[in-house]
Amino acid sequence: MCGICGIVFDDPTRKAPEGLIGRMTDRLEHRGPDDRGAHEEPGVSLGHSRLSIIDLSTAGRQPMTNEDGSLLIVFNGEIYNFAELREELVKRGHVFSSHTDTEVILHLYEEKGNACLSDLRGMFAFALWDRRRRRLFAARDRAGQKPLVWAPTDGSLVFASELKSLLEVPSFPREVDGSAIHHYLTYQYIPSPRTIFRGARKLPPGHSLTWEKGRVTTERYWSLHYVPKLRLGSLRAYRERFLEIFNEAVQLRMISDVPLGAFLSGGVDSSLVVASMSRASSSPVRTFSIGFSEKDYDEVRYARQVAEMYGTEHKEMVVEPKALEVLPDLVRAYNEPFADSSAVPTYYVSLLTRRHVTVALSGDGGDEAFGGYRRYAVDRFLSWYLLLPGFLREKVLRRLVESLPRTRRPRGFIGQLKRFVASVDPVRERQYVRYLCFFTEEQKEELYTPDFAAATAAEDPVSLIEDLYRRADGTDHLDRTLAVDTGSYLPDDICVKVDIASMSNSLEARSPFLDHHLMEFAASCPSDLKLRGWKGKYLLKKAAAPLLPPAITRRRKMGFGMPVAEWFRRELKEMAGDVLLSDRALQRGYFVREGIESMLREHLDLSRDHGYRLWALLFLELWFREFIDRAND
Repeated sequence: MCGICGIVFDDPTRKAPEGLIGRMTDRLEHRGPDDRGAHEEPGVSLGHSRLSIIDLSTAGRQPMTNEDGSLLIVFNGEIYNFAELREELVKRGHVFSSHTDTEVILHLYEEKGNACLSDLRGMFAFALWDRRRRRLFAARDRAGQKPLVWAPTDGSLVFASELKSLLEVPSFPREVDGSAIHHYLTYQYIPSPRTIFRGARKLPPGHSLTWEKGRVTTERYWSLHYVPKLRLGSLRAYRERFLEIFNEAVQLRMISDVPLGAFLSGGVDSSLVVASMSRASSSPVRTFSIGFSEKDYDEVRYARQVAEMYGTEHKEMVVEPKALEVLPDLVRAYNEPFADSSAVPTYYVSLLTRRHVTVALSGDGGDEAFGGYRRYAVDRFLSWYLLLPGFLREKVLRRLVESLPRTRRPRGFIGQLKRFVASVDPVRERQYVRYLCFFTEEQKEELYTPDFAAATAAEDPVSLIEDLYRRADGTDHLDRTLAVDTGSYLPDDICVKVDIASMSNSLEARSPFLDHHLMEFAASCPSDLKLRGWKGKYLLKKAAAPLLPPAITRRRKMGFGMPVAEWFRRELKEMAGDVLLSDRALQRGYFVREGIESMLREHLDLSRDHGYRLWALLFLELWFREFIDRAND
């Protein structure tokens, strides 16, 4: 895994300022501490920091060129079918100087041009400079595992793996996008293609970017389709087909010239990855788990069952509240506001894992592919709930639920029930967003200053999801909802969380569930093989049942959350007030003091659970202090 960056100029004689590409690469060193390289000439500069995984020799150094030097590439990721592609290219007369997957892309581009992307099976972000055409061709993998951000600046285009690299460019404007903050408070992340900066964009998953003669175009090269459906007849046939594709995806991701292991949460997805790895490996698999002292969030006991069953070399770390000391590091690492609190344990499990291996397989992507989130069952229940007469829903059931005693356990039954009735909307697409959102529009009204409210009045965060629903080709609401999550929550939250947490620790994370062959198979399966009744991941659990302890496949999904609600009543109580109510924070002009004070008061007296909302606000303010205030000092 690596970090990439570069700049191309409209004027072919113009050169990058002295030392710029070096400074941009410095900001990406955590992504690739093993080696670094740069290429600079009039009109273009490219930089690369390398985490050596395949072909550890200097032959793998980047930027890399083809035989005649007409093409240069900087590449971040892994192409899992590179050996097969290389063999075919050699037969066609191509000569290789390394054993890297990077060089395969160069020769494949010589053969097919932009169409080379259809042959790549892996996770990647790369930029390829075509000297003859003075053309930059960049692309990002189908699922969005590897990031790429770009911006037009002063007669040039700059790009990088992370925003912090772009901040080294003197002409890059650090103008904060208020609309991005508005969306962040809804979703806990900033949806693509937006970034926190008005002038920068994320390249969406499954897209390529072409720059030529100062003109930028982006194009989608892959979409996930839910029709037509695969008709295999029996459950056994589907189960066997799933295991065939899944095991191949796992084995491809076990190819490495450095030590390799796996994250093991104790959930069915990561457990199935470990089971497959163990059955394919001649030596014990190295597994790594994170635990919590808070019982409601701890899954270590389940991870141990899988580790014992397969005789893995198992390591654990318990995250105590003092882990919040890492919060400033997370703010620096994530480049823009990012409020998924599970970034904390993901960071720590990556830290633990990197002490022993350089590559780790994970179970990310299984929920979006096979319907594993509890919200899918909740959404199905809503369709029945809305059939009830309005007076029964509003006058009886809603009031009954609201009168239930306050709870300190937002994940418990009462907490989930309260959240459900508070988010009901007769339009199912809008209901889905209301159930997911951190801040509702009503809560924003109480929090925003008049100026910020006016500036964001025309922005409707729900419309982003409604647009994804309209473009989804599923035959039923579940498939269309899975398409929505695969196009938004998966790349903008899950993939960002894992990429940044792992790369901050110079660890490469690979997910078999994000293999596009497996994603396409899952999309083609009938919906009742994903959600049957109230049970999610029906097919996946049936396939896993013979391979895992019953406690793993039968238990309710827990998730990788954090007890932030309790932290804001204890360890973070003083910090939250000091930071969020400071003159510095309030003078930014986004939020009113009364709104913040009300949230803190309601959270402390248990009348409302604002834990995740306070986390989002705290991360946002700390981001401003790190990336805006420090630059202006």
